[in-house]
Amino acid sequence: MPATKIGTDNNLLRKLLSVPFWEKENAMNVLTFNCGSSSLKYRLYGMPEEIELAGGEAQRVGPKTTEPARIIHRVKGRSEEVVFVEMRNHNEAFEQVMKLLAREKELQPQVAGHRLVHGGERLQNVTVMNPQMIAALPELNALAPIHNPPIVALIQACQARYPALPQVGVSDTAFHATIPPRARTYALPRALSEELGLHKYGFHGISHQYVVTEAAKFLKLPLDKFNAVSCHLGSGGASLCAVSGGKSVDNTFGYSPLQGLVMSTRCGDLDPAVTLQLLARANGESAAVENLLNRKSGVLGLSGLSADIRDVLGGADGGSKQLNTAAQIYLWRMRKYLGAYLAVVGNADAVIFTDTIGELVPRVRAAVCANLECFGLKIDENLNNHVTKYPADIAAAGSAARILVILTNEELSIARSTYAALAA
Repeated sequence: MPATKIGTDNNLLRKLLSVPFWEKENAMNVLTFNCGSSSLKYRLYGMPEEIELAGGEAQRVGPKTTEPARIIHRVKGRSEEVVFVEMRNHNEAFEQVMKLLAREKELQPQVAGHRLVHGGERLQNVTVMNPQMIAALPELNALAPIHNPPIVALIQACQARYPALPQVGVSDTAFHATIPPRARTYALPRALSEELGLHKYGFHGISHQYVVTEAAKFLKLPLDKFNAVSCHLGSGGASLCAVSGGKSVDNTFGYSPLQGLVMSTRCGDLDPAVTLQLLARANGESAAVENLLNRKSGVLGLSGLSADIRDVLGGADGGSKQLNTAAQIYLWRMRKYLGAYLAVVGNADAVIFTDTIGELVPRVRAAVCANLECFGLKIDENLNNHVTKYPADIAAAGSAARILVILTNEELSIARSTYAALAA
């Protein structure tokens, strides 16, 4: 089923929405959802001014935990509100968020924009979704088994509860559509690859696109002349993106979010023969192998202690040989890819660090950038250890490439794409 392309008729959307707010010179309330495995981040933006009217996060969605489920809710100009409410799944989290927004007329959305991690061949770009597409979304769950199921459930709940509310899927793969064939093609029989859509898609594109755009602004460089390596280092997933002329030319993720760096519970790069061995050991049970590689490997599997690299680094300082080895493997893989991507980009203007680990752990930034003067990269230890304002430039004065720490904002990036899809 082909993806619906941008260019939806605005007259049709006005009929669907039937909200006076729409008529104010293309002004639009855009509600964005960024769905995690046990959380739901949301933001309501007044576009095109990019004013955050409300937002927050539903936390501890799913099975009961030691602390109660809650929604951290914010409205512009007011103090933060904490609402404790049971949310057994993302459908219930969505309903609770909509109840909070429904308390005030000015916080009603005209469109919902969703982060869609993996849309396969069908949904590779920013897509205005129709009911047929939404009904077929569960077929994509296997492509990103950690992320897609809760996102799909949320989109379907939104469609069922608010059928007249347009929904836009903003794919994490869209920014990587510019990766050239030499970098995106696997060395498999061409006919097989084309039949099954087996090629590199790349992910974290929403975040990479945002921080690359912001970095070019910060350095006062034209985006179409900007070369960089973007390092999205989350407490869960992580990836590096090579950027040339403001466009993605490679990403450490591949056909799925399993390839590339060592992540919290994902193994990253692996010899395919290892997967075959694991399949044989599991008597062909592919689900068991998928669970092992996606949920029990990475930092968790290496350390046997925690899926969070911050815990592992702390334990390594305490003298644990196993935790030290786990930390070194995590950092080695990252340094290897950074060097490779700096070579791909050539004359990089910047290396960008973002997301939880990239923004908050100076030790990781220092270790990854150490001894890379051959690429024109030199970090300032004092600046790196004392980041208090973002964006921050932590490169030494003589560094040819700047080293930036930029707070990612996937929700705003989703809002920008959603608005562009409907207001063009």
